[in-house]
Amino acid sequence: MKIRLTLFLLIFTSFVKGQEANDLLKKVRGKLEKVNDYVASGKMRTNVIFMKVPVASIKVYFKKPNRLKIKNESGISLVPKGSISISLNNVLTADGYTAIDAGTAAIGKTEVRVIKLLPVDDNNEVVLSTLFIDPVRLLVLKSKTTTRDNGTYELEMSYNKYADYALPDKVIFSFNTKEYKLPKGVTFDYDDGSEKKETNGKPKKGKVELSYSSYIINKGIDESIFK
Repeated sequence: MKIRLTLFLLIFTSFVKGQEANDLLKKVRGKLEKVNDYVASGKMRTNVIFMKVPVASIKVYFKKPNRLKIKNESGISLVPKGSISISLNNVLTADGYTAIDAGTAAIGKTEVRVIKLLPVDDNNEVVLSTLFIDPVRLLVLKSKTTTRDNGTYELEMSYNKYADYALPDKVIFSFNTKEYKLPKGVTFDYDDGSEKKETNGKPKKGKVELSYSSYIINKGIDESIFK
């Protein structure tokens, strides 16, 4: 009888935590869904061990449900392959995921809820997403996504003026340099990063930092921008 009761309590607790995780995700999605489209202006800093890329002025275009494009001054964007397709909008607004409550953690002085998203479809490009959510402001402060073909990426977000729309002032993409891909037609003297290791033997990470100065929200964007 005691074993049955214990099992029931474990199942019930897991169910309740799962519901709480889904409720929190629903509230976070509510903020994201305020934004139909935006054009953001800012700067992009690329820190990759095997190449030197100057700081660039950029414009970022987004349109529901998952259209996203980054253009810099020269019309070329050096963002790791796959990082655009795993933007928060894609992860949070997609169906077909099981949410698992993974407890709490701390980012700086902020206590966050940790939620793992597992795709129901075994063939999904995304294998696992872990979200670190500020439950008070209903904002994702960090995410880590593992994909089948494009490695693992981390995003760190900080918010200020556009927090009501869940739009960050700064985004930092972190990725293994081994998975860094150059756009077609761009050549540098570089190696593929596969031999670049930290002292612990792990591949060195590259970073792309996007700092936004302004957003134009829900004013409409022509579809030709994304071609």
